[in-house]
Amino acid sequence: MSELTSPPRDPKADHGFFGQPLALANLFGVEMWERFSFYGMQGILIYYLYYSVADGGLGISQAAATSIVGAYGGTVYLSTILGGWIADRILGSERTLFYSAVLVMCGHIALAVIPGLAGVGVGLIAIAVGSGGLKANATSLVGDLYAENDDRRDAGFSIFYMGINLGALVGPLLTGWAQKEWGFHVGFALAAIGMALGLIQYTLGRKRLAGIGERPLNPMPHAQRLRYAAIGAVAILAILALCLIGAITTDNLSDVVVGLTIVASITYFLVILTSKKITSTERSRVIAFIPMFLASAAFWSLFQQQFTVVAIYSDKRLDRNLFGWDFPASWVQSINPVFIIIFAGVFAAIWTKLGPRQPSSPLKFAAGTIIMGLAFLAFLPFAGGGPNSTPLLGLMFILLLFTFAELFLSPVGLSLSTKLAPKAFHTQMVALFFLSVALGSSMAGTLARYYNENDEAPYFTWVGAASISVGVVMILLSPWISRMMRGVH
Repeated sequence: MSELTSPPRDPKADHGFFGQPLALANLFGVEMWERFSFYGMQGILIYYLYYSVADGGLGISQAAATSIVGAYGGTVYLSTILGGWIADRILGSERTLFYSAVLVMCGHIALAVIPGLAGVGVGLIAIAVGSGGLKANATSLVGDLYAENDDRRDAGFSIFYMGINLGALVGPLLTGWAQKEWGFHVGFALAAIGMALGLIQYTLGRKRLAGIGERPLNPMPHAQRLRYAAIGAVAILAILALCLIGAITTDNLSDVVVGLTIVASITYFLVILTSKKITSTERSRVIAFIPMFLASAAFWSLFQQQFTVVAIYSDKRLDRNLFGWDFPASWVQSINPVFIIIFAGVFAAIWTKLGPRQPSSPLKFAAGTIIMGLAFLAFLPFAGGGPNSTPLLGLMFILLLFTFAELFLSPVGLSLSTKLAPKAFHTQMVALFFLSVALGSSMAGTLARYYNENDEAPYFTWVGAASISVGVVMILLSPWISRMMRGVH
């Protein structure tokens, strides 16, 4: 039979994509385009918020801008709860991913065509909710491509991560160039086009999933759906009311998301741990995930400052003269993806070569948080300088440390969340990992308020030292965590 009429191959027995299942190519393709649109938009977002109206921006305060960016980043990952829940209870992972991608595209269109803060509000909410659903389910589907003890899993996630960063590399370059030449709204329009291309590519390759993620794992009875829809409507009305009375403002938005994420995280852990649908082994593995969750949150609270403190630093401190031309500050957001593309394959090869001799997941998490702390300490030689005082090579070295830290923790965390997940909470366990990213991302906006351009050294010192301390604690806890993971490495 022809390729069009023959049944798709079983992904678990498939080695057609660099030794990985062929369906992996389609999943990292749609995630690549989503990351193109996500990072392309986010690369210019903070400047759109605090640049003056004369320069095409909205002219709001820098503190409010960092709060919005932090809250948005946190909400993206907070929304993975909703995406995971819808997948596990109503639609299944595959359809939830598709509809989420449509919502992301609509959000970018709103940013491109609706002026002022109204466009920011509508666009960012749609993108955040859509991205949350897409990320949780793409990651869950990647995990489903492998048998539980398949040694290709970590390497597959590293390849998936490299594909994501192709989009993260190109997105800020094109949107930053478009913004510099034609304005912010053209940059946002390019992000919308990127997501549209991702939808087309994913639709053409959906058959390769061979039914994986087609049905919800823990389907909700139809009689309960109206009740949950009503709860959602009440929650939305409550948020709108708090905004109208001034309880939620642009200045405290990231703090609100931090609080919501903490409540959601505690609630989610309790729901899973007290469920009668999980076994004692699954419960032990979820308990082992708690310190990993906290270390991940600490890591992301530093890493996501690429879009707050590092973005401001790039705009006001970095020497961006390149052969007589000042390149857009947003292009700095493409440095980390370049390093990821270079080194993701190296890390994947190392973990594959070491096999069972590779460091345990807790030790990889410890390495990630320690290196992240060192990256912030590396700002100290440049602290207190004036405009154009930091050489590009200096910031590139710092972002190289960001990259090494990320490769130790992020793809490993994604893989670990699928391995530790109870069967009844499969996609939602991935969402729980993304909750740690939500907490860290919103904290990146909150922490940025303590950054003082006129006295930078204390900020970089305390933040860096705190991250290193978390890594040391993880090293001390790693034997206990490994025992609690019950055979998962």
